[in-house]
Amino acid sequence: MKRSALIQQLRLSPGYAVLLLWLFFLIASVGWIFLASISTTREIFTDNLLASGPRFENFVKTWTTDNLPRYFLNSMFYAVTSCVGAILIGSPAAYVLGRKVFRGSGAITRAILAIMAVPSVMIVVPMYSILSRAGLVGNIFTLVIMYISSLVPFTSFFLIGFFASLPGELEEAATVDGCSQGRILWQIYLPLAQPGIITVSIFNFINIWNEYFISLVFSSRNELRSLSVGLQQIVLAKSTSGDWAGLFAAVVIVFLPTLVIYIFLSDKIIAGVTGGAVKG
Repeated sequence: MKRSALIQQLRLSPGYAVLLLWLFFLIASVGWIFLASISTTREIFTDNLLASGPRFENFVKTWTTDNLPRYFLNSMFYAVTSCVGAILIGSPAAYVLGRKVFRGSGAITRAILAIMAVPSVMIVVPMYSILSRAGLVGNIFTLVIMYISSLVPFTSFFLIGFFASLPGELEEAATVDGCSQGRILWQIYLPLAQPGIITVSIFNFINIWNEYFISLVFSSRNELRSLSVGLQQIVLAKSTSGDWAGLFAAVVIVFLPTLVIYIFLSDKIIAGVTGGAVKG
């Protein structure tokens, strides 16, 4: 028994070696960026990071002089409202497709999967043409609607398995007690599907937080730009002025929220993904 376990470990050792190499490269890259963000520009180019001690004022300077608070609040607004909107629309759709049997339900599910495979770049230009004629380009709510529309297919598809796995006896008992379908969804099944909702909301939040192309096309005004598009403006400005320490400080500020989410919510992400895979 021990010999077979040892042979199995030896077979897996090349995979472990690749993972360790990738992990070392990732930690080294992120660590270097953080050290560069608290160094001076001269120390970065002379490969002598932190020679004069940590310079945390780089973060303060970048935050106060490069319009980062506005970009940060914009991205937070887009991400939160889009996640809430996607859950409000995607949950009922997933509930119906996961728990109700009707003609065409399988075709609708396959259509949702097909929509997820369509690259956003293919629909952005036609949508921009339509919204431009309607005078809706450059509106903050237009961006929110675009983001919600992009998240609903994935949200619905992800939650179908969770709703399908829940016991049907609860629905039967609630129906006997006179509960409507809406009440059954919002008061019974939605709380039970909470692990899946939390997981898909985390994925959606990170997706919108890092989204670039839609914000670049539809945010015609600077005060509507998201953090990723604002970072591009900061990179151009910092590279022109030569403030590379401030540039890396801005990169760390943009990257920090997603890092915090993964550190503190990684167990919920894994539990939600594995739970959906097993239950679906």
